[in-house]
Amino acid sequence: MVHRVPAVEAHSDGTDERVLIEAAQRDPIRFAELYERNFGRVYTFIARRTRERGEAEDLTAEVFQRALANLERFEWRGVPLWVWLLQIARNALADRWRCVARERGEPAPGSDEDGASEDADRRLLLSELVNRLPSDQQHVIVARFVEQKSIREIAGELGRTDRAVKQLQYRALSRLRAWMGDVHE
Repeated sequence: MVHRVPAVEAHSDGTDERVLIEAAQRDPIRFAELYERNFGRVYTFIARRTRERGEAEDLTAEVFQRALANLERFEWRGVPLWVWLLQIARNALADRWRCVARERGEPAPGSDEDGASEDADRRLLLSELVNRLPSDQQHVIVARFVEQKSIREIAGELGRTDRAVKQLQYRALSRLRAWMGDVHE
């Protein structure tokens, strides 16, 4: 029996993925592991937004073709690769919907429906990025913005000063803004 050995150890800070991306940028054959790791997420994202399995499969293939073609321009900034892939998927879906609407002589899909979908996508992305923060920053963000607690309450929970909690909040929000900005570039 053959045991598969991972190319690199996984690290919570994304160094594993960074190494894989850099390897694939040097040798496109190495893109296969990135494809395997991210296929399910990309396919699921697209399948939820299309009506036919074949269309979802075609669009998923297109996303990975675009990603491979543009991988040399991808710049690691600490944001998981799947975030970039989902942006490519959004663009591929939008292109497909515009094309279908044009063929039917219809206006492009309505902004209300698209806006709700984009908002849900943005919230999902933000949630996943919050989960990547260091645990003390995660705690502050969740307590402050989800549980609506005051700085003083959080400071009491963490056994820290109000100033320390404000600093944690500032660092977390700065990191989240940077990650979200990277996604939309």
